[in-house]
Amino acid sequence: MHWSVIAWVLMAPLLLAGCASNVPLPVRTGLADQVSLSTVRADPERYRTAPVRWGGEIIAIENKAQETWVELLARPLDSEGRPQSYEASEGRFLGRIAGFLDPAVYTAERELTVTGWVEGQLIRKVGEYPYTYPLVNVRVHYLWPQRQPVRHYRHDPWYDPFYDPFYDPWYPYYRHPFYRYPYYPWW
Repeated sequence: MHWSVIAWVLMAPLLLAGCASNVPLPVRTGLADQVSLSTVRADPERYRTAPVRWGGEIIAIENKAQETWVELLARPLDSEGRPQSYEASEGRFLGRIAGFLDPAVYTAERELTVTGWVEGQLIRKVGEYPYTYPLVNVRVHYLWPQRQPVRHYRHDPWYDPFYDPFYDPWYPYYRHPFYRYPYYPWW
């Protein structure tokens, strides 16, 4: 065997391991017959036991004896299942997750994606307004890492992040004595 073939055979597992994701498969892949939150809110009884994959920002978390209820502000999901924080909200929904979720980790405004099925609806008050929440029995959930802010090195909106002030394509030419001192020896 040629040495380059052996190198590729040895490097392939390392390259493939770098592409692996820790996001659970049900969160990453969409459902073929998925219904939207607005459709379920319009007719919750028709879509009882419908499989869903929804996500959004955590509003509140409530731990009960055997389960945790998470109130989420729904957002559209991107291709990997992460809520798009810049998109308009579709409303609110409740997720019922078996077990305990730490409120110090699952804090407000963190992004969460859940998969499960619609159990029905529940009416709770948002302030003084009675709000109808679709209730989801969550089977798989994923808490996304916090987004890191984009750092700009300058506050100028026209700043080019790829500009290198030390790179000069004309470097060897204007350093030549004939170009540097063409007429003025004191320059």
